[in-house]
Amino acid sequence: MPNLLLEEKGVARYSQYKIALRNFSDEPQRYEYQLDSELFKQLDGSADIQKGAVDVILTVRKGVAAFEFLFQISGTVSVSCDRCLDDIAMDVNTENKLYVKFGKEYSEENDEIIIIPEEDGEINVVWFIYEFIALSLPLKRVHAPGKCNKAMSSALNKYKATSVDEAEEDEQAIDPRWEALKGLQVDESDE
Repeated sequence: MPNLLLEEKGVARYSQYKIALRNFSDEPQRYEYQLDSELFKQLDGSADIQKGAVDVILTVRKGVAAFEFLFQISGTVSVSCDRCLDDIAMDVNTENKLYVKFGKEYSEENDEIIIIPEEDGEINVVWFIYEFIALSLPLKRVHAPGKCNKAMSSALNKYKATSVDEAEEDEQAIDPRWEALKGLQVDESDE
């Protein structure tokens, strides 16, 4: 749950991402955020996104049964190349919706509907923004051909797996001592 994650990382640090919903206006509200490398390091100290410059425009509308959050996210983030592990810049351009309802306790009904305790009356959106960014990135993250780290590419080529065709070529060059075993047959009727 995003709330627990933020509590572990110090929610006070992310207070500018809190949206108070209890006395929300009937008019749509617009929020703008600029995410930088420092925020990405704080949110995800161990993996994926380590650097970036991302702009977020969040529009919140009060509906009859739920609040509609529309996130427009654009910018660039830096992730590790899957092949050479050097940083690679990836563009981010995504729109996401989130519906927030009041309830007794925090829960996620699905990927788009969040229930928050009515007594709290607010939601912190920083983790949702991070997730939308991370989910917008492609699964395979590699440099363009010829742009990977040369030393790492050489090491990978040294240990790369052989294809089926190469394996068949190697099979043709079998040690002659093993060649004699090919002629042996097992009589299956004795089993």
